[in-house]
Amino acid sequence: MIITSLLDTDLYKFTMMQVVLHHFPGAQVEYRFKCRNEGIDLRPIIPAIEEEIQNLCSLRFRERELDYLRSFRFIKSDFVDFLGLFQMNAKYVEIVPSPKDNGEIDITIRGPWLHTILFEIPVLAIVNELYFREQAHVPDYAEGRRRLDEKLTLLTQSVEFADMRIADYGTRRRFSRLWHEELLLTCKERLGPILAGTSNVLYAMKHGLIPLGTMAHEYLQACQALGPRLRDSQTFGFETWAREYRGDLGIALSDVYGMDAFLRDFDLYFCKLFDGSRHDSGDPFDWGERMIRHYEAHRIDPKSRTLIFSDALTFPLMVELYRRFKDRAKMAFGIGTNLTNDLGYTPLQIVIKMVRCNGQPVAKLSDTPAKNMCDDEAYLQYLRQVFEIRR
Repeated sequence: MIITSLLDTDLYKFTMMQVVLHHFPGAQVEYRFKCRNEGIDLRPIIPAIEEEIQNLCSLRFRERELDYLRSFRFIKSDFVDFLGLFQMNAKYVEIVPSPKDNGEIDITIRGPWLHTILFEIPVLAIVNELYFREQAHVPDYAEGRRRLDEKLTLLTQSVEFADMRIADYGTRRRFSRLWHEELLLTCKERLGPILAGTSNVLYAMKHGLIPLGTMAHEYLQACQALGPRLRDSQTFGFETWAREYRGDLGIALSDVYGMDAFLRDFDLYFCKLFDGSRHDSGDPFDWGERMIRHYEAHRIDPKSRTLIFSDALTFPLMVELYRRFKDRAKMAFGIGTNLTNDLGYTPLQIVIKMVRCNGQPVAKLSDTPAKNMCDDEAYLQYLRQVFEIRR
């Protein structure tokens, strides 16, 4: 059994789920799976994926897990009470070979947002771990430990990086559950305060780490269908978030409609309301420079705001970014695949993205076009027109 606890997921799933419970309890959504690697045949593991999803759907939150969630000041008691009754249902998940007959598989998650939101992270972790069980019957953990040691040494060999803060964001694409836990314990021992925490709520609870996360793309995408009008969907999402959390969890995601559209909407009000923003596509150096200029243009000291980098990070890239911005703004790094799946094998680039909400298409228009995922080209063109996106 790969997933043994419903806390074995990212914190932002719970923070978004609470917003759904309180503001959009009737929303209906659809998610789809995509593997961005070419030539990967996932069809042989379909039966094993289905079995693991059945196992996942047998889990319930334990009392100690609910007590842990209840200890967060931003988690409300009625939400924890709801989770005490909650159970995932496999009827919302369909897995079939792709009609393209090229080795791809189609995973569709369809149903009430409140009852499907927790599937994404564990399903991706399941697919990843089952695939690598087939590819590496005897995993080269020695190589993984060597690579991890090299990375951690880069950050600990000099006092230059003593104030650097990194977090594990790698649950969805980890090599395995056991490897994830081992490397986190190694990071905790070797990095000390440099390790700011982890997005994984289970390991945060077990090992005394800080759980980290705010919102994901699906939240702002769903607001395209749930807000008063499409052009205001981004500001509607930020305002609803602020009403729910009243100053907590104040990191805004910046790339659902691209940086230009984000900066148009992220006005003085939001600059003051939110603690910072998160980068997840496009050139990170350009993004950092633009965010600093944006704060300065609104007469806000960038050193009072946080820039979080979380897109395809490696340790050398984090070092470069840290050196560029360390004296100009607060900074943090959320590193995923390069931390939790680097044993010498080519990692899978797999995602599950929301594609519909309440029957209408939803999408993001990322600064990295390959990350876009929508099957309705007419809607994408309309979205570009509404948000004045000219690429």
